[in-house]
Amino acid sequence: MFYEPKDGHGLPHNPFNAIVTPRPIGWISTRSSDGHDNLAPYSFFNAIAYTPPQVMFSSTGHKPDQPDSKDSVANIRDTGVFAVNVVSYELRDAMNASSATLPASTDEFAHAGLEKADCRTIPCSYVAAAPAVLECKLYKIVELAGEANRMVIGEVTGVHLRDDCMKDGVFDVTTFQPLARLGYRDYSVVKDLFSLSRPDD
Repeated sequence: MFYEPKDGHGLPHNPFNAIVTPRPIGWISTRSSDGHDNLAPYSFFNAIAYTPPQVMFSSTGHKPDQPDSKDSVANIRDTGVFAVNVVSYELRDAMNASSATLPASTDEFAHAGLEKADCRTIPCSYVAAAPAVLECKLYKIVELAGEANRMVIGEVTGVHLRDDCMKDGVFDVTTFQPLARLGYRDYSVVKDLFSLSRPDD
């Protein structure tokens, strides 16, 4: 099968997200300029640089009370900061609950039954139970082709690692089993690892 996106795919569901998989989930926490905490998952997310450490996530579309974006982007645009919470398998239901379309003033931490903690380098809350958290200051918001498509790039200013996830000096993902987004309504979880040495090592 071959198709050009401009012509449509003719399938019951768009296969694009099922092709680019697995994708890590950026569970983005922000705080509005008037003090409302927000939490939402984004599967267009990744780390993009080592020095300084930088991450990105992309937001697509908008919501009724945010005509040109979603709450996360609007809050980051106003405050210049955000946090990325890593999603463990244990937190899957809370992550899903936080994806609901809710009014901008609604606290998704409370909606999902999550305990908050305070970031150290930025004025923002994070998920206390998350195995890792990246505190970020905004580097740039890039407008992408398409209506309300935006990529947010942030520089990491603080890193939280849960102590029980550290094994012999290594952040061991098998201790919490990170969630990954697949296509359609599908997810996966990382349980098994293998290593490969680069040819130049």
